Amino acid sequence: MDHRKVAERVIKDVGRDNIIAGAHCATRLRLVLKDDSKVDQKALDNDPDVKGTFKTNGQYQVIIGPGDVNDVYDEFIKITGLKELSTDDLKKVAAEGQKKNPIMDFIKLLSDIFVPIIPALVAGGLLMALNNFLTSPGLFGPKSVVQMAPNIAGMSEMIQVMSAAPFIFMPILVGMSAAKRFGANQFLGATIGMIMTTPGLLGANHFWNIFGLQVAQTNYQYQVIPVLVAVWVLSILEKFFNKR
Repeated sequence: MDHRKVAERVIKDVGRDNIIAGAHCATRLRLVLKDDSKVDQKALDNDPDVKGTFKTNGQYQVIIGPGDVNDVYDEFIKITGLKELSTDDLKKVAAEGQKKNPIMDFIKLLSDIFVPIIPALVAGGLLMALNNFLTSPGLFGPKSVVQMAPNIAGMSEMIQVMSAAPFIFMPILVGMSAAKRFGANQFLGATIGMIMTTPGLLGANHFWNIFGLQVAQTNYQYQVIPVLVAVWVLSILEKFFNKR
């Protein structure tokens, strides 16, 4: 294997100006690229000295093989003039590049907030399905299970209340989870959710008169966006006052 020629071909196929940084492990040349779509994948697939390629964690990895990859990397550094990096250093570079993607950052933000509360929502959904099974007519005849067995009507009503609770008071769950994600006090986040779902808020058709300003008594049960915004503002204010 001509290590310099292999390095030249890899650089050409991924794009010299497309390379941000590079490192290597025991078998692979690891690259962080500006745009993976600019890689000439067909050329790399047809290169007899390249055993394969794949992308993971913001890195484009080219499999060269044990022993050879060290020499190919040395030539790669000489040709590109890039700084030699360890695999740990390259992970940091890749992580920084991924953080610059606002769409992925936003998706991760939502994931961090909503994934922890999924079990509560799933439990509510299962209880809701059970209650529908008990109250829907036509499953075992013209009457529902509750109509055929009136003694379980109270249990059905209890299940209905329990199944609705996670969705009615979702702002409390979201407020607590969002506060943790934004670095604010989780109990204050939950409190904001409680304020937004309190029965004292009668609805948008009722108003408070505050110095002549009509403020709607909007209830935010079942809603998530208002509490997300409120907790985000809370986190900013909390960090501001904690510095004072």
